[in-house]
Formats: sequence, structure tokens, C-alpha cells
Amino acid sequence: MRAWAAPELRSLPGRGVAVRIRDTASGETKAVGGAPGGSASMYVCGITPYDATHLGHAATYVAFDVLNRVWQDAGLTVRYVQNVTDIDDPLLERAERDGRNWAELAEEQTELFRDDMAWLGVVPPSEFVSAVDAIPSVLELIGRLKDRSAVYDVDGDLYFSVRSDPRFGEVSGLDAGTMRELFAERGGDPDRAGKQDPLDCLLWRRERPGEPSWPSPYGPGRPGWHIECTAIVLRHLDRGSGIDVQAGGNDLIFPHHEMCASEAHVVTGRPFARVYAHAGMIGYAGEKMSKSLGNLVFAHSLREEGANPDAVRLALYADHYSADREWSPALLRAADERLRRWRAAMAAPSGVDGLLVLSRIRERLADNLDTPGALQAIDAWADATLATGGDDDAAPALMHAAADTLLGVHV
Repeated sequence: MRAWAAPELRSLPGRGVAVRIRDTASGETKAVGGAPGGSASMYVCGITPYDATHLGHAATYVAFDVLNRVWQDAGLTVRYVQNVTDIDDPLLERAERDGRNWAELAEEQTELFRDDMAWLGVVPPSEFVSAVDAIPSVLELIGRLKDRSAVYDVDGDLYFSVRSDPRFGEVSGLDAGTMRELFAERGGDPDRAGKQDPLDCLLWRRERPGEPSWPSPYGPGRPGWHIECTAIVLRHLDRGSGIDVQAGGNDLIFPHHEMCASEAHVVTGRPFARVYAHAGMIGYAGEKMSKSLGNLVFAHSLREEGANPDAVRLALYADHYSADREWSPALLRAADERLRRWRAAMAAPSGVDGLLVLSRIRERLADNLDTPGALQAIDAWADATLATGGDDDAAPALMHAAADTLLGVHV
């Protein structure tokens, strides 16, 4: 499926440095991506298109957009794949509630997501893959899992046996009780009779009356959630040695990323990803943004209100991507003011060495995407420029290009 138009990334003098990202599985900060002239691979889990795009989504995609940008600045070719879960229970439930055709609702919300990502200046994935289009890959992967005795049947539904993977649990590091609790909260069915283990996850759901279905060797039905992403990565991104980064919000650590890692490990015998990277949750008025609480702030609503997308990005950058944090109108106002100061400084000659500032920005972003540190580097330059002036026109132009290319902020 098509993604959205790509923003232009300008070349900067010199070259970015090797990027280090914190790995959820090990707790270590690891270098990811190859040497200049090589490539780096990333998969960021996409939306289920029944309500797109709230600022929790936006924060995740903007954060890993920075990773894409700094990799490219370091001379790497980035292979980036993202999915759209355009068949799943939440989508079908909303379509039924609203009396809508599920496929039309999915396309409508996916188009809204594309518009939001283009508005925010997010570099699009190399491949944007829908769950429906991935069904042949899902069925092939289920067959490979069956060959390894990792699949069993419960009343026509196929399940993945987590006991088939000796490394199950290594991504999240959670105890069995916490896993079971989260599995129940996040789409799992730990109490279903007939399962071999409460944590076993659904691979193929047999056809139910009134639900869409597709033919398969296992009878008509539709794919489970976790197998979709595993199949897409193995089909479109993995070149035989695992991928560099699997990324998403920290609510995906378990069960989603744990299950993907185990399914892939069973069929390949090697780790799925070298790094599992997770963005924090965005709260509003003291609560996590969620559909159930009715406190979602949508990107398209900010667009319609005339918000500046560069200020939205700066607001999301104000705290570290991995931190749970709050959104507020005051945060957006502060970002607007920061953008105003930067623009004033970039319109005036400077006495500060722009190359030194660029080096500092690169250093901070290479250190686990430290956007607050990068913003502080530009703040310090802007404050010095506005306070003392200078006679160098090159530094403001360089800061303009650095903010644009590395942060996606058009000053």
C-alpha cells in the first residue's frame, strides 16, 4: 500500500556519528546500524486504523523518525518497514458500533494517518504493509511454525505455543503473573479452555458469523495480531541475520513484541532484533491517553486548530522519547516560543561556531536520541546569537539545516 510523500533531507557538512539505542531486553545501550555506506533496518509497529492519530501515536513515530534521520546523516541506507493492522477486533468493533463497512473505515482512518504523518514531516517507511495484504506471508509463517511443532488447534483456532521457544520472556523480563495480567488487558485470552499455556497467542482465528474471512489451508478465517508483524518483518525486512531495531510504544513490550520475537526465534533459530526500543506513553490531565478514558488529543484536531507542526514536534522532543510524560496546551505554547526564538536567531548573523553546535547536536541525538539535549544545544546557540550578534551568516544557515534534517523542524 502507498505511504505518504517524503520530506527532503538536506546534506550537512561532515558526517553523523554511530547511534546508540537503549535495548529494552538487555537494559543496555547498544550501537545499532552498520558503518557509513552500509545499511540499517527498523520496523515500527503501525496503527490499528479505527482512531488515528492521537499524540501517543505521534510521539512514537516522531521519536523513531529521528533515528531514521540520524542514521541517514551517519551515511547509512535505512530500510524501514511499518504495518497497518487493517483487520483486528478493535476495528471490527468500531465498525459495528458505527454501522460502517470495516474496510471503508480502515481506509478512511489510514488516509487520515497518512495526512498526519505528512503534516508532522515524518519520513515514510520504505514499505508500508497492510495486515490484509500480508495474509499470504502469515499463512506461510504458520506453516513453518507447524513444521516445528509450535502450533496447535483449539476448536478450529490455531495457537502459538510459547513453550516451543526457550527464550520466551527475554524481551520483557516479566514474571509469569505479570505477563498473564498484561496478556488479559492487551488482547489476549489467558483463561480460554483448551489452551496448553495461558500465554499462548492466537495465530489464525477461524471464521465467525458476520466477520470477514480469507481462505487458508486451515479453513477460512483471519490472522492474529502478533503473527502479522512477525510475518511482515521476515518477508520484507529481515535479510537472514535479524533486524537492527524493532520499535513502538512501551505498551507493546508485552505481549506484542515478546510474541513476535518468540515466533521468529522458533522458525529462524536466532534473535528477531538486535535492539527493542520503546517510546513512553503520553498522558493528558494526569491520565494516560486512552480511548476508554476519552482523553485522546488527536493530531488532526491540532491540524484543524491551526497548530504549527514544527511546534508539535518540539513539544514532543522536550522530554526523552522513552519517558512517560504529559501533553498540555502549555507545553505547545512553550514550543511555539522556542520556535520563535530559533527563528529570530536564524535570521541574524552569529558569532558562534555553527560546526561546534552541529557536533553537539549530533552527539546528543546519537546517544539514545537525546532530543532534550539537542534542543538545549540549539537554545544555547540562539541565546548567544541574540545576545551578542556577530558577523557570520553561515552559522544561522547551518542551524536551520540541522534542525530541518535531524529534527524535522522547519525553522
